[in-house]
Amino acid sequence: MTAHRPPFRDPALPVARRVDDLLDRLTADERLALLHQFTPGVERLGLAPFRTGQEALHGVAWMGPATVFPQAVGLGATWHPELVRRVGEAVSREARAMRAKDDRVGLNVWAPTVNLLRNPLWGRGEEGYSEDPALTSAIATAYTRGLRGDHPVYWRTAPVLKHWLAHNNEAERDTSSASVRPRVLHEYDLRAFRGPVEAGAVAGVMPAYNLVNGRPNHLSLYLEEQLRTWTEQELLVCSDAGAPSNLADSQGYFATHEEAVAASLKAGVDSFTDHGTDSSVILGRLRRALEAGLIGQEDVDRAVRRQLTVRCLLGEFDPELDPYADEGRFDTPEHRELAREAAEAAIVLLRNEPPGPGAALLPLAADGGLAADGGRIAVVGLLGDACALDWYSGALLRRSSPLDGLRERFGADRVTFAEGVDRIRLRTASGTRLRVPESGAAGAVRGAEGALDPALVAGRTDLPPLTADAEGSELALADWGGGVLTLRAPDGRYLSVAEDGFVRASADEPGGWVVQETFRLEARAGHAHGHLLLHLGTGGYVSVAAGAAKVAADRESAEVFTVEVVERGEDAVARAAAAADTVVVVAGNDPHINGRETEDRTTLALPAQQERLWRAAHTANPRTVLVLVSSYPYAVPEAAATLPALLWTAHGGQAGGTALARVLAGDVSPAGRLPQTWYARDEDLPGMRDYDVIGGRQTYLYFDGTPLFPFGHGLSYTRFTYEELTAVVDGATVRIGCTVTNSGSVASAEVAQVYARAVAPSVPRPHHELLAHERVGPLAPGASVSLSFEVPVAALGHWDVAHGRWTVEPGAYEIRAGASSTDVRRVVRVEVAGAAPGPRPVLSEGLDAADYDEQSGTVIVDRTKLSGDAVTPADPGVPGALLYRACDFGDGIVEITVTASGTGEVTFFAADGTTALAAVTVGPTDGPYAYATVRAVCRIRDVTDLRVELRGRVRLAHVAFSG
Repeated sequence: MTAHRPPFRDPALPVARRVDDLLDRLTADERLALLHQFTPGVERLGLAPFRTGQEALHGVAWMGPATVFPQAVGLGATWHPELVRRVGEAVSREARAMRAKDDRVGLNVWAPTVNLLRNPLWGRGEEGYSEDPALTSAIATAYTRGLRGDHPVYWRTAPVLKHWLAHNNEAERDTSSASVRPRVLHEYDLRAFRGPVEAGAVAGVMPAYNLVNGRPNHLSLYLEEQLRTWTEQELLVCSDAGAPSNLADSQGYFATHEEAVAASLKAGVDSFTDHGTDSSVILGRLRRALEAGLIGQEDVDRAVRRQLTVRCLLGEFDPELDPYADEGRFDTPEHRELAREAAEAAIVLLRNEPPGPGAALLPLAADGGLAADGGRIAVVGLLGDACALDWYSGALLRRSSPLDGLRERFGADRVTFAEGVDRIRLRTASGTRLRVPESGAAGAVRGAEGALDPALVAGRTDLPPLTADAEGSELALADWGGGVLTLRAPDGRYLSVAEDGFVRASADEPGGWVVQETFRLEARAGHAHGHLLLHLGTGGYVSVAAGAAKVAADRESAEVFTVEVVERGEDAVARAAAAADTVVVVAGNDPHINGRETEDRTTLALPAQQERLWRAAHTANPRTVLVLVSSYPYAVPEAAATLPALLWTAHGGQAGGTALARVLAGDVSPAGRLPQTWYARDEDLPGMRDYDVIGGRQTYLYFDGTPLFPFGHGLSYTRFTYEELTAVVDGATVRIGCTVTNSGSVASAEVAQVYARAVAPSVPRPHHELLAHERVGPLAPGASVSLSFEVPVAALGHWDVAHGRWTVEPGAYEIRAGASSTDVRRVVRVEVAGAAPGPRPVLSEGLDAADYDEQSGTVIVDRTKLSGDAVTPADPGVPGALLYRACDFGDGIVEITVTASGTGEVTFFAADGTTALAAVTVGPTDGPYAYATVRAVCRIRDVTDLRVELRGRVRLAHVAFSG
C-alpha cells in the first residue's frame, strides 16, 4: 500500500480484505446511508453515488432506446442456453455503453426472473422462462453468465434474480400467502434459483412481495438457511419497490416500521428499495431501530459489506483495470442479427397439416403456386402490424411487425392487410358524434427519453381534447377480452386520459403502470342501444360538456353513447382472405392489457373478437395460418383442430416480424419448443393460489389430463429419428447417450429432450421430469449427431419429508429421450442401488406438522414471526386433514403431546381414517403465536400411517410421542 492508494483500491488484495478496509473508513452515518437503493457518494474517499437496480429482462429497460430482444418466456422457448448467454452478453454490453453516456443507467441489473410458470394465468408469465425448474435454471444460468461476463475477477454487470420465492399471483400479491409444503419447496421452487447461484454468475436476489407460509418473503428464513449456503460468494439482497413499508402497512406484520426494517435487515435484506429516490424515510426508520437496539452496528455492516463487494467486482474501486470500462458496443449489426436469431429460435410450430390434398401448408415458399407465380398473402388480425413492448422493454430502436416482415420477404405488392378492428363512431344522446381534432404535433414516444420509474411518465396534455360534431371521427375499436377496449383515432393514436381528465388521441400505444388507454362500454338502463363509456384507468365515465370529452366522477353525469358500426372487423378480414392465396391471422395479447404485472388473467380463452377473426378468415380461405403472438398460452382447441397451421411466439422484440416471416417462408425451420403446458380449457387449471404442484396435480410433471399441447412440444419442417439410447449409472452420475438423425429433406435444428420416471416410487412422483436437453443443428438432411449427457444421480431424487433430506430411492428409473415430454422415441431403464428410506422416526423426532405426506383443506402458516411453520385449516369452518405415512411407533406409545396455538380441536386417527386414537382441545391461547402444550392418552404401535384432523382456528406446530 502507498500513501495515495489505500488497501480498498489495491487490486492485488483479496476482495474481502479490500471491502473490510473500505468499511472501516466509513463513518456510522455513511454506512447507514448505503442501505437505501440510492446511495450518496463519499467525496473524501472518492466514492461515487450508487444505486441498486437496473431493469434488463430482455434488453436494457426504462432508460430509453436499446436493443429489444424477445420476451423472457420467448427466450425460454428457444431451449438454447448458449444463445441466451449471448443475449445476456449483448444486454450487458449495451448497459455499459449506455452508462458511459448516462450515469443513471445502473450496473446492478435486476434480471432475470426465475419464478416458475406454474399457472398460465399468472399476469407476469411473460417474465419467466418455464414451468420446469431444470429448464428455468439452465436458461437463467446462461443469461446471468452473459450479464456477468467471463473475466475471472471483474463483472460486466451484477445480476439479481427475481422474485424470491414462490410468487405466481398478482391479485393481492402483497398480502396473499403461498402455502408451500417442503417437497414443493425443495423439488420445485428453490431449484430454479439454486442453479444460477451455484454457477457463480449471480450477485444477489430480490424477495417477492408475497408471503410464503404466512411469513413475508422479505423476512424469508430461506435467505440464510438455503440461498447463502449455495455459494461462498457474498450475495446482495435487494428489496422490491415499497416492500419494506408493506411489512407494517398492507401486511400489518409489524406494528411499527422500525420493527419491520430491523427484522428484514436481520433476515438478510441488504438494500431497501422504498420511497423512490428519497432515502430519508427508510434511513430514519433504520436509525431509530439502531437507537432502540432492534439492530446492531454489526447488522448494518454486514449489509454494507455485501453492497461494497458488488461494487468492487464491478470495477468501481480500480476503474483503470476494469476490462469493461471502455465498452461501447450499442445497437451494433451483431446485436441486431442476434435479436433476429433469438426471435427465430423462439418461434414454436404447434401444428402443420395440409389444407386439403397435398403437402402441409407451411412453409409458404415451398408452395410453388405462392412463391413462383406471384401468389398473394393476406395478413389479418389485431397484431398483424404490431411490434408490442411490455412493461420491462426498452424503447425500440427499430421495428418489425409481422406485416413488415412478410412484405419485406415476399414483396409489398403481394401482401395485403386487414387489421380486423371494428370501425365505429360514438354518437351522443344529443345526436352529435365524438371527433378527434386535427393536430400536427407528433410528439415523442412515451418513455423514449428514459425514466428511472416509468410509472411516473405523465400523459400528454399538449393536444386538444376530443370534441363532438355532426359527423364525428371514425374510431378503430379492439376488444382485448373481458370487454376491455382500446379506441384508436384515424391518425393512429390511441384515446387516452391525462391528469387533467380530458380524453385525447395522444398515445402511441397502450402503456404505463396504470394504463390510461383502456375503456369499457356498459349498457345504460332505459336506453335500448345506449352505453356508458367507462375509463378503466380512473374508474370514471366519459362525459361531453362545454365542447370537450372528459372523464366524469360518476355515472350520473356520464354521456350516453350509441355505437354506430361502420364496418365489422370480421367483414374486412373475410374480404382480404377471399382475395388471397394464403391468410396469416396474427392474434394474441397486448402486453399491457389483461395479464401483466398487477393483473392476472381470468381465462385461457382467446378474446372473442379474435376468435371471430380467425373463423372469418378460415371460412373465406381454407389456407389459413393462425399465429399467436402472446405473453402466455391460450386454450384454442377448435383452432387447433380446424386450422391447418398454428404457431406461437412470445412478443419477439425489434426483429419479431422479420423472424416470423423467415420461418413462415421456410428460410429457417422452426425449432422453438413450448416452455410450459398449453391446457385445453380453464377447468384443467388449479386455483391461482394453489402452490402445491404435487397435490394439485399441476404442470406437466403431475397433470393427469390431456393438454392441448404438451410441455416441450414443437414441430419443424423435417423429421428426426432417435436411436441408440443408452444410460448407465456410474457412481454418482448417470451417463446418457443417444443419436439424433435428420431423416427428412429440410435442414433444421432439433431440441433433444431427456426425461426420467421413477418406475415404482413410494411417494407421488412426476409422470416424467426433464433431466437434460440439447438444441442441436441445424442438421442437414441425413446428418446425425451423437449426444451425451452426464446427469447427477441426485437428479432422480426427491425431498424425503420423513427425514428432512434429499434422497434417491433405490429401484428402477426409466430414461426417456424424444422430441417433447409426451413424444418419447426411446426408453431405457437404469437401476439405482442403495438402502430404502426408513420409516418416520417419530419416537425420537416427533412430527413437525408441515412435514406431511398429503393434506386436504389446510395451509401452512408461520409458527412465529421469526422461525418455524405450523398448519391450520384453510377455512376455520371446514375441517382440514393431514396424512403422515409410515410412522414408526416401535413397541408402542401411550401419550401424545401437541404443541399448538389458537383455538380448536386436533384429532388423531389410525391408518383407516375412521378409528379415532386421541383428541385434544386447544386454547384459546393468547394470540396465534402463543403456543400451548396439550397432552392426551394415545395407544398405537408398529409402523403405520397416522391421520390428523384439524378443526377451528387451531395452528398445529408439532406432535411428540412417548411410551
